[in-house]
Amino acid sequence: MTVRDEGFKLPQVHEAWLPREHSLHRPRHGRRQFVALISAIAFFATPLAAWTLGARPVAFENREIVAFPSLADGFAFFTKLPQWATDHLVFRQDAVHATDWISETFFGEPVPLDGGSNGGSPVPANPIAPPAPTEPTGPEQVLPPDSSGFVKVVQGKDGWLFFGGDAQSKCQPAQPLERTIEQANRLRAIVERSGRKFVLVVAPDKSTVVPEKLPDSYPGRDCSRQPNADFWNRFVPATGAVDLRPQLAAAAAEVKHEVYHRQDTHWTDEGALVMTRRLADVVQPGVSRTWVTEVERTWKSTGGDLAALMGRKGEMSGAKYRLRPDGKVDRTRPIGTKFPEPLTLRTAQGPGVVAPRVAVLTDSFSQAAAPYLAATFANLTLQNYLDFAKSPEAAAVTIAGQDVVVVQMVERNLAAGGGTLVMPQFLDRFEQLLPPRR
Repeated sequence: MTVRDEGFKLPQVHEAWLPREHSLHRPRHGRRQFVALISAIAFFATPLAAWTLGARPVAFENREIVAFPSLADGFAFFTKLPQWATDHLVFRQDAVHATDWISETFFGEPVPLDGGSNGGSPVPANPIAPPAPTEPTGPEQVLPPDSSGFVKVVQGKDGWLFFGGDAQSKCQPAQPLERTIEQANRLRAIVERSGRKFVLVVAPDKSTVVPEKLPDSYPGRDCSRQPNADFWNRFVPATGAVDLRPQLAAAAAEVKHEVYHRQDTHWTDEGALVMTRRLADVVQPGVSRTWVTEVERTWKSTGGDLAALMGRKGEMSGAKYRLRPDGKVDRTRPIGTKFPEPLTLRTAQGPGVVAPRVAVLTDSFSQAAAPYLAATFANLTLQNYLDFAKSPEAAAVTIAGQDVVVVQMVERNLAAGGGTLVMPQFLDRFEQLLPPRR
């Protein structure tokens, strides 16, 4: 009798149980699988162990650390877990800085932590990108990573960094410049018909003021050139906006250094003083003739929003000033807020002090100016215009008690389309609600 005759079948045996000498033997967990398993356990267990021992992760990339995912997320729990584990590696910041130091010391170039290229290899002249955000930075809002060729941070010459949104907002605006001009003029008309004065102040992009520090090649360089020229040649005259570029250049020549931070997108206190003086003279001509400013102290620190976007500590320095509106008494004071709600500041009337009631709807560029505005405006209300524009009803309440309405907006946001503050839906409701000046 043969096996075939009796219908006998060999028992099914998993390949892992076959003798090692057998040609079909495969271990259930090979050496590589075992190492991978141990690595995965260490990766996910390290944050918990470090937390138990008292170590805490630090947010250093200009964003909040990712929270532990919820089981209610379903399968997304597993896809979110790696980012949580990565963010909670307590020595990650030091590792990033060490990598950056090694790259710059031994290879002569920074690590491209934003995944982009700022020179050396060709970049698209007009990369296709998603619509630019209406309020990209302080950069409080960061351009999302994309594969279009744009980068979050452009690495310039001599260690200068620039926000990639400066170029992207002009290469891919949310609407044509002509429409933004029309809407900005409608906002002016609404305010002026209510009996109030309207002032639009443009804070120039850092790339506009310090173009010589830009690299020879970077994403969006070519496609942003003409829109940048159009903005200053057409938007500013058509809307009557205040152009600070000449005064910023004069201030830089006087202090013998640039008035924008090297690794931050904002201007220095010298730039903030330029805006304060110009705005005061627009609201009340000649009021700044008695002003006296002098350096109170100089400072250095780690920081810079652009450096943070690249995972670096960054270096910042500058000067704080005393401002004496009457030439005698220093009235500056620290203002530690981003103005999500209306903040009213008052100072005594007198020589060099702006008398009308003024609301300044601002972005992050006015944070440095706040101590100087508080020193020189007798009745001042500050509010971030992003929060202002969320509610036409609240906006009308804020404006109701004012004589002058100032909108200070950074160049890139206006070039991108101006955002909610000039959108028809907001303007329609705001016009209905704004009461006449009393």
